[in-house]
Amino acid sequence: MSEPVVLGIESTCDETAAAVVRGRSLVSNVVASSMDEHARYGGVIPEIASRAHAEAFIPVVSKALADAGMTLADLDAIAVSAGPGLAGCLAVGVSGAKALALACGKPLYGVNHVIGHIAVTQLQFGPFPPDTLALIVSGGHTSLLHVKDVARKVDVVGSTLDDAAGECFDKIARILGFPYPGGPHIDRHAQAGDPMAISVPQALTNGRSGARHPYDFSFSGVKTAVARWVETQHAQGGEIPVDDICASLAESVAAVLSRKAIAACERYDSRTLIVGGGFTANSQLRAKLLEEGGEHGVHVRIPERSLCTDNGAMVAMLGVNLVEAGVRPSAGDFPIDSAMPMSKIVM
Repeated sequence: MSEPVVLGIESTCDETAAAVVRGRSLVSNVVASSMDEHARYGGVIPEIASRAHAEAFIPVVSKALADAGMTLADLDAIAVSAGPGLAGCLAVGVSGAKALALACGKPLYGVNHVIGHIAVTQLQFGPFPPDTLALIVSGGHTSLLHVKDVARKVDVVGSTLDDAAGECFDKIARILGFPYPGGPHIDRHAQAGDPMAISVPQALTNGRSGARHPYDFSFSGVKTAVARWVETQHAQGGEIPVDDICASLAESVAAVLSRKAIAACERYDSRTLIVGGGFTANSQLRAKLLEEGGEHGVHVRIPERSLCTDNGAMVAMLGVNLVEAGVRPSAGDFPIDSAMPMSKIVM
């Protein structure tokens, strides 16, 4: 089959998204976010997100098809995020996708949306070289993956042992009084601050813990250290230098992520690092990855920001890879998996 046409559907958290991909070309891409409905609570409320998905599913899928000038009959397959993510949100997307696939008689793939963050970079950079490494950084996931075959074989090299990078940023943002989501606010303030102003720990980088976990991540201690520093300043009546706090936090997290990712590339003799996930919209991380990659001869592929956050294009692109590889579609009764492991690509 030349250039499969796949509809991708994403509903793991607070974005309802659908996209059509033909081969390595993005034909349409529609995203509806319920983020504003969660802002007052300081984080995503699963029940609110699930209801928003139920309301947006048909309009979003219909627009994606209309923008592509297609109907369901024009598709070769449908792909939908089956995990990891919020159970209620996944259930809406998977149920809708199953209904569509059954109605139009098209094969359906229930895919790992985190692996989709890897696949989507093909839209911008083309095929993967052999032994590609991938760094996935989002609100809930921080993972280093060895991509042998994005449709068949992805191995976990490292992962977060506690808070993911995005969770760390959101918690510090709340302490600093920023509205949800806090990441963009920290990013903006960091650009005006001094990254060396305060000492922020870099966990699992030195000593025995660093030796035991060379490619794993831990950001809980970072969150605690910054929170205590702010509390101490408050208690002493001192000024809270918000820009400097944000810059120091961003520098520490970006340094750990980039150095461990490049170290993994050297361990696996990889000259290509793919970066994905919503947190990769962070400007400090993007700059640090490109800097470290340039110093070590690693080509760092960071997609445009619109492809970093959860979207249907990444699901559709992974679906295209599965169709091209001849992977069997998912069974009609496949379940959602809110804790889907990184090594599992498709249900």
